[in-house]
Amino acid sequence: MHMTRRIRIQLAVFAIVAVVAVAVIATSYANVPAMLFGAGRYTVTAELPASGGLYEGGNVTYRGVEVGEVEAVRLTGDGGVDAVLSLRSGTSIPSDLDAEVHSQSAVGEQYVTLLPRSGASAPLKDGDVIPRDRTSVPPDINSLLDATNRGLEAIPQDNLKTVIDEGYTAVGGLGPEISRIVKGSTALALDARRHLDSLTTLIDQSQPVLDSQSETSDSVRAWASHVATVTAQVQAENPSVAGILEHGDATADEARQLVERLQPSLPVLLANLVSIAPVALDYHASLEQLLVLLPQGIAAVQGITVANKDTKQDYKGLYLDFNLNVNLNHPCTTGFLPAQQIRPPTFEDTPDRPAGLYCRIPQDSPIAIRGARNLPCMTVPGKRAPTVKMCESDEEYVPLNDGNNWKGDPNATLSGQDIPQLPPDQPPPDQVVPPAAVPPIATATYDPATGSYIGPDGRIHTRSDLAQGAKVQTWQDMLMPPEGN
Repeated sequence: MHMTRRIRIQLAVFAIVAVVAVAVIATSYANVPAMLFGAGRYTVTAELPASGGLYEGGNVTYRGVEVGEVEAVRLTGDGGVDAVLSLRSGTSIPSDLDAEVHSQSAVGEQYVTLLPRSGASAPLKDGDVIPRDRTSVPPDINSLLDATNRGLEAIPQDNLKTVIDEGYTAVGGLGPEISRIVKGSTALALDARRHLDSLTTLIDQSQPVLDSQSETSDSVRAWASHVATVTAQVQAENPSVAGILEHGDATADEARQLVERLQPSLPVLLANLVSIAPVALDYHASLEQLLVLLPQGIAAVQGITVANKDTKQDYKGLYLDFNLNVNLNHPCTTGFLPAQQIRPPTFEDTPDRPAGLYCRIPQDSPIAIRGARNLPCMTVPGKRAPTVKMCESDEEYVPLNDGNNWKGDPNATLSGQDIPQLPPDQPPPDQVVPPAAVPPIATATYDPATGSYIGPDGRIHTRSDLAQGAKVQTWQDMLMPPEGN
């Protein structure tokens, strides 16, 4: 057959195009160089405890992107499985990673996913081995199905039917409510996603809180036990609790009306109690002690007063036995004014009291043990001081002396403290001018028959209640209206 020059040119062009197309398909799609010569690829071996359904030709992914395929799956002599992974050279994969076998779907299609532990490690290279402690395979589906089947068989059929029926009864007709719960959960998840950094910080820093819960486990256990006790008590008193709930509304309404009737005095009282509350809070231990000891004190007083109630004594009063122990212990004179400044007992005026007058001997002295030096500090447990200022400061009480200087100068001291003195503007007792004499009480003689008398002004005055036969008025008469009204 004779071919023209034009036909030969066309056949030559067609042959060149066919060769180029075959080369492109073999290189780009069939990847013949890699299949025949391994060009552009490197192999890594993953040591698996079992195949886990992995097969030759399965995909290999890194961060969800396909980076290679399983080249071979073979048994090893130690009872394991080696999976040879053929990876593309164009992707840098860290060598510090885990290899896990997963299922693509319910029917299988296992693949290998590479999960990096550190992105700063050196990349994988040809011939690297991923050790068995860095690999994992999914559980055997047959064992899982067998376990599920045994679990279902262990559930009594009648009870299972009851659970399903009760579940239908519980959620039947609650579609809108369940929908709101689902939507709310979705919104909560979205908000949590937007504040992921804060949630992560909270989780990372939750260890101190969890440690505190662990350290206070005994207290938490005791609290739970107390709650159980209270709950049991509430259950035992169920009628009373029901009565409170039934009549509580009316009681609350009565209380509201009472509060409204007590206005405006009640708000003022409550405002004053707000000021008193901090003081009462600081002194609650003393108030508690007072409330505890007061009944005992009253009982002691009653025991004293009623001891001779039915006796033949003419005097019905306290039944006491006075055993005088003079100067045992001797009185405390340390910390008071010096002898030359002590006021004579004949003076009846009341000048200002100098500051700091109290028994200033050691706190453990048996003399005047209830003195101001041993007052307990309410805000500092365990500390005792004579003043609130000393209680709330770091200052400690320092005595003037050991308390035995009751002969001579009671304030003789080596502690360097100031000794109480009279104020600068107050003269000593020997210079105090005695008060002026009180004028004598004026007296007058009255006529018993008429009740008349002459007053200091020289005029005659009359008191009808002093006359003979006058009615003696009492305090009840003062409360009665005058006669004739």
